[in-house]
Amino acid sequence: MSDPGKQIVVAVTGASGAIYTLRLVQTLLHAGCQLHVVISNAAKQVFQEELGVTPPQQDEGAAGWLAMMQQIQQQSSVHWNFRDAFSAGESQLGSLRQYGLSDFRASAASGSAQVAGMVVCPCSMGTLSSIACGASSNLIHRAADVQLKERRPLILVPRETPLGMIQLENMVRLSQAGATILPAMPGFYHAPRGMGDLVDFIVARICDHLHVPHRLSSRWGTD
Repeated sequence: MSDPGKQIVVAVTGASGAIYTLRLVQTLLHAGCQLHVVISNAAKQVFQEELGVTPPQQDEGAAGWLAMMQQIQQQSSVHWNFRDAFSAGESQLGSLRQYGLSDFRASAASGSAQVAGMVVCPCSMGTLSSIACGASSNLIHRAADVQLKERRPLILVPRETPLGMIQLENMVRLSQAGATILPAMPGFYHAPRGMGDLVDFIVARICDHLHVPHRLSSRWGTD
């Protein structure tokens, strides 16, 4: 399992892919992580458009996010068929604290906080651009800037197609600065049995880069 109390920042922006966020949060919570979550206004609109739900309020904590995931699985017209991320007895529920977009009092806004990693999932091209140029106009941008300057893991999960030259150059610049560019491009070599397996393919790669153990998918070369 993950180190007890591992602190991870999860930022959510307005790109398509709200289900990636939900599955990632669910997995990290059951791995025992302490999550610091920040959601942009555009992301809230995407949640409503794609999943028909409104993200939990700031005071709902982990219970609100886990309940929303359960609601999606029960009420959605899509049969996600998510598999168990952990074996019986492995899961240990972590914690979640949600912050406002302009709350610079959040611990993630300072390099003194012992944050093990940050993921922006999904990452819009606007957020990608702001991080690439060092604009700290909101908590997401600032937290990402802190990760880079402190040489800590920053994982960006863009979901856009096609990609223009400006977007590609921003990705190169961020990669050179130390960020991991992990596009939401699921593979098919693992013979997915449903939509849930395609989502888990990306969430598994994110967890790998955060050094969070899981059983979301099989690994190449193993049974």
